[in-house]
Amino acid sequence: QVQLVESGGGLVQAGGSLRLSCVASGRIFSISAMGWYRQAPGNQRELVAHIIQGYSTNYADSVRGRFTISRDNAKNTVYLQMNSLKPEDTAVYYCDADLRPSRNHGQFHYWGQGTQVTVSS
Repeated sequence: QVQLVESGGGLVQAGGSLRLSCVASGRIFSISAMGWYRQAPGNQRELVAHIIQGYSTNYADSVRGRFTISRDNAKNTVYLQMNSLKPEDTAVYYCDADLRPSRNHGQFHYWGQGTQVTVSS
């Protein structure tokens, strides 16, 4: 069974920084892409950042220039470095991954359980 486990969330003052981590474990042959979404109360879940195997990344306009997504492929881990945090960044942050369980399987999509990020003024 594949699991995605996030960590690193918490409470921080505006202007501060946090680094989120997400580790994928279980039956994994390869991971083609990993990313971060967030959902604030009353809002729909939105894409924050996405990274594809190799070098390609994309970011939501609201976080571009402040957040950086990266991967450690050997550890099946994706990170989200969040700098210059704003109260508007407060949300539950979810890790996601597109991966193949084995050489003989196609890709499947998985979600983590989420981690709370709260930014105070």
